[in-house]
Amino acid sequence: MTGSPDRAVDYIIKHGKLFAEAKAHRIYIEEYRKSLKALIMSKSRESSVAAQEREAYSHDQYIDHLKALEQAVAAEETLRWGLVAAQARIDVWRSLEASNRQEVRATM
Repeated sequence: MTGSPDRAVDYIIKHGKLFAEAKAHRIYIEEYRKSLKALIMSKSRESSVAAQEREAYSHDQYIDHLKALEQAVAAEETLRWGLVAAQARIDVWRSLEASNRQEVRATM
């Protein structure tokens, strides 16, 4: 994504929607984690809540879900930092243009 600010803006437009979707997916996964824990606990044969919770946290389904959460966070952060970089490119361009205008005024 080097080059003109137009390309940076295009990047933001294209990837902004992807970022929103990634963030929504990550939040869903985070919230579903609680439901998954409750579902696993409800199927437990343990009588104490602590034992049910221990079983839920060590359950393969729960561990797989945490791996999915890890991937969702990585995808969201990758998109977020791409958008931050695109905005930084626009800001640098804006600063260079302002400097160029000042330079032109100074030589007149």
